[in-house]
Order: sequence, then structure tokens, then C-alpha cells
Amino acid sequence: MHYHQVIGQEALQRRLTELVQQNRLSHALLFLSKEGTGALPLAMSFAQYLVCETIAQQGGSAPCGTCPACHKATKLIHPDIHYSYPTVTKKPGEKPIATDFITEWRTFIELHPYGNLFDWIEMIKSKENSQGKITSEECNDINRKLSLKSFESRWKILILWLPELMGNEGNKLLKLIEEPPADTLIMLISENESQLLPTIVSRCQLIKVPLLDTAQIEKALIERNNTPASLAVQVAPLCEGNYREALQLVQHAEEDWQVLVRDWLNAIIKTGPVAQTKWVEEISRLGREKQKQFLRYFIHLLEQAVQVRMQGGQYRISEKEKDFADRLNSIAAIEQQEAMVNELNKAHYQIERNANAKILFHALTIRLYHIIADKFVFSLT
Repeated sequence: MHYHQVIGQEALQRRLTELVQQNRLSHALLFLSKEGTGALPLAMSFAQYLVCETIAQQGGSAPCGTCPACHKATKLIHPDIHYSYPTVTKKPGEKPIATDFITEWRTFIELHPYGNLFDWIEMIKSKENSQGKITSEECNDINRKLSLKSFESRWKILILWLPELMGNEGNKLLKLIEEPPADTLIMLISENESQLLPTIVSRCQLIKVPLLDTAQIEKALIERNNTPASLAVQVAPLCEGNYREALQLVQHAEEDWQVLVRDWLNAIIKTGPVAQTKWVEEISRLGREKQKQFLRYFIHLLEQAVQVRMQGGQYRISEKEKDFADRLNSIAAIEQQEAMVNELNKAHYQIERNANAKILFHALTIRLYHIIADKFVFSLT
């Protein structure tokens, strides 16, 4: 993957190449990032930079993209760049390793370079509720691979995606991470530092990958996804620096989330339990990804309402959202809106972890009622 295929992150690209040029590159890098910020594409492009034959012969600040090594790296077939990632068990007693899924991995990177764990598991699972894991057998295979001499490049490189899914099996890699063979680089790509073994974190050089800004996401949607500019402008502020989320929002742009929010609030504070149950049944049928998008959109509307309240006419949004923000402000004070945002964020987190949608949205409906009922003044219809 070439540097120009990574969205934003130019400062980190320069930092990484400078570490090589100044001979200050650590043998183990831990990329700490949020979903959709491009840590995996960044690591892959850096790996291509390291094996690029033009760079090795002439130097430079970016991989050439044309030498045989770059072609192999782009196709994920370079013999000195190894990948490790969560796998699933398809048969009882099976002990899967990453190599068993390399064909699917190449397809995944081609189709979803900014994809998340859910996207990957959906591609490789054979049954519902499959849980991705980096197994003990995979850790053994990593140790074996990196003990071998490199085939074509000076470097041997491991890109390990989501090391937090190793659990205690990660102890098998401690010696390798602390004292790897010469010219070996291990890059760990994590989205949850708190779940990593502290002994692994302490052995790595930390690379914090920042969120993408709205302008970068808007440009990427237009240039890479052929998204109409009007839609890109609307979506980019909603996804909180997450390009994967932006793509999801574009894909489901036909959904009228504002109507769904209005119906929910009317059921909560006006029409009562029967309407609430009917609404929960409707949202439960949408599926986890759409439920997450809906919650993100509701959070966005509440944040818009706060901005309108604070800045009035100076805060520029569409007339449709301005009208809805005014209505939200009529039923909830800032403190209540903040409490609602907290509850919606909790629900988003729980949906990501396979919470039962009906139970979750019933409980959330009750909590929102208690937050806003005493302040209700005007109907939202």
C-alpha cells in the first residue's frame, strides 16, 4: 500500500520515514488508534516503504510503487511481510492460524482497508456469534516465521492487527518482542490499549494515530468513494474521525434517521407504552450496524442542539436540522441533553458487544423518559 493511499496521517508518515533515515527505528511499534483512522493502512504502507527496492538503492521519503517489491507488497504476497489477525474456529477441535485465512485477508484489505473487526469476522465466519481471537497456535506460528531468515528484503516484518485479542496467549511473544532477530520489525495495531498486556505495551515504541478531521473525510468520500459533494459535506461531521463509519453512513444515506428520532421521542413523551413497543420492534429489525448509525445520528442532533443554544443564529446548519435542534431545545435543557448523550453512547457500546437490541432499546426508552419527562412542553410532530 502506497503512502498516498492512506487518508491523512502525513505527519506520522514523515515521522516514520525519519526514524528509519536517522537509524532510530525501534524493533517493535505499537500503533494506538481508534476505528477508522487508518492505522492498519499506515502500517502496511510503512512496510512497503521498508521493502521498496528503490528506497534501498537510492533513498527517498515514499515507496516508489513500481519495483517488484512494491508490487508484491501491494498484493500482500511479499515473502518478508507477514500478517497476523483474529481468526475463527469453523470446526470443533480446529486450531486456526492466520495463514489459513490469507486469501480472505487479501480480499478484505482490497475491499475494506478501513474495515473493523465486525467486517472481518462477517467475511470469514461460518456460524452466527463467531468470536475472533488470536490463538496460541498463531503465536507459535509467529515465533516460527520470524525466526527464519528474510527471503528478499533486508527486513522481516510482522503486522499484527488487534493484539488485544490475544489475551494471555500474548505472553508467548514477549521474548520475540523484547529481543527479536536482527532487522526484524514488529508492528502491533491496537484499538483498545486497556486490553493489552502491560508487558507488551512496555516493550513497544508507542505511535498514537490521531482521528481524521472532517475535511480529510469529506475529501476521501468524494475522491475515493465517488460520493456526491453535497452528501459528503453532510456525512463527514457525523462520523467523529472514523472513515469506516463515514462509508457506512453514505451507504445508508437513504435512511431518514430524523423521522425515526422524532417517532421515538413522541412515543417516549407523548403516545405511551404501545407506541414505544412498536418503535422498539421496528429498530430491532434494522440490524446492528444501522442501530449504531441511528444512535450516532441522534447524538449528532443533540450536539447540534447544544451548539444552536450556545451560538444561536451564528451556528450554521441546514434549516431542517436547525428546526429539529430548536425542538430538542424545547424539551430538554443542556444538562438533560448531556445525560441523553451519555445514555446513547452507552447503548452504542453495548450494541457493539452484541447486546440484545429489544432489551437494550426498551431499557433506553425508559431511561430517556426519566431524563426528559419533567421538562416536556411542546409536541415534536
